[in-house]
Amino acid sequence: MKLNVTAKIFIGMTLGIIVGYILNQSLSTETLEEWSKYLNLLSKIFLRLIKMIIGPLVFSILTVGIAKLGDFKLVGRIGLKTLGYFYFATILSLITGLVAVNILRPGDGMQGKLPAAGAETGVETKKMTLENFFEHLIPESIFQALSTNEILQIVIFAIFFGVATAAIGDKGKVIIKGLDSVSEIMFKVVGYVMQFAPYAVFGAVARVVAQKGLGILADYLYLIICFFATLIFFVLVVLPAICLFAKVPYWKLLSYVKNALFLSFGTASSEASMPLQIEKLKEFGISDRIVSFVLPLGYSFNLDGSMMYMTFATGFIAQAYGIDLSLGQQITMLLTLLITSKGIAGVPRASLVVIAGTMAMFNLPSEGLILLFAVDWLLDMGRSATSVAGNAVATAVVAKWEGELKES
Repeated sequence: MKLNVTAKIFIGMTLGIIVGYILNQSLSTETLEEWSKYLNLLSKIFLRLIKMIIGPLVFSILTVGIAKLGDFKLVGRIGLKTLGYFYFATILSLITGLVAVNILRPGDGMQGKLPAAGAETGVETKKMTLENFFEHLIPESIFQALSTNEILQIVIFAIFFGVATAAIGDKGKVIIKGLDSVSEIMFKVVGYVMQFAPYAVFGAVARVVAQKGLGILADYLYLIICFFATLIFFVLVVLPAICLFAKVPYWKLLSYVKNALFLSFGTASSEASMPLQIEKLKEFGISDRIVSFVLPLGYSFNLDGSMMYMTFATGFIAQAYGIDLSLGQQITMLLTLLITSKGIAGVPRASLVVIAGTMAMFNLPSEGLILLFAVDWLLDMGRSATSVAGNAVATAVVAKWEGELKES
């Protein structure tokens, strides 16, 4: 019997836990560090292969999609609908995280585990301004954007390039045909790269279990349960409700993108599943031009799992220090995150950077961020998979609004 991708990823994840636990229990700290580097190499190779694909793939499929749309007016209409949905979903995910942390109160039991006052977090507090947002948005060079995988900058250039290609008529058709072939080639490359995914999942899981051990989970068990319950509520209640309202078959959609969800969960990277998700959304019946336009934007503007984490984690740290945030402060935090969270795509450890900035705004102890470090890798697995589900819904909803979702 031939195993599908989902089964292979599950096997890789299970073996990763077993091997990681054995290494954690049997090796010295120095030897463990050496083994962790070798295990990390598996996931690092896979993620680098994915990053190798993403730039050319996004540029080629988006340019072709935009060229087929034909003009800025149509692009603008779809763009406004897309961004409107993204902000709506962001508000829902921020509120979900905020309500959950207030009801479940995971920070109340952490008072005995607070880090030393003034402890260094190693996370730079990044203040977002209008100036650096636009600097991040608009590419200085398309080649630089492609080399650093700045998806948002690639999207901006591809929009201009696609519209200009359509505007020159017949002369542009050869470019469109060529880029169409490039995208087909890149999808073929995706198929080759995906064969390595189970090994990447194995390496990623084995490394963190070997380094952290399973014992760390007991200390943070309630926090882990609370956060994953919040993510599950969003995936099984909030997203289906959105699809019900938009008349999109949610459970069918989920069955198409399940492999992308598992891959993102195993590698703790929503970006890792992007090429696979593009293929599956097309198979689901969404037109090329909607998938190629909405999905890349979603990876910069619509990370639902990360949004929930920001309000949830900030509330958790406040509770751990016995600091009660008033309703007014929590609403201010929500509105602040609604704006600042949109400018941090591509920033390393982006969620922690934004949380650090939010904590500074409300005078929460900066060292409180250390409370998250022990289990951030596990929480990141959950929020990455949730963001993938959220972007699948976003793409399907916009396709439905535009009449570009084939009913089957």
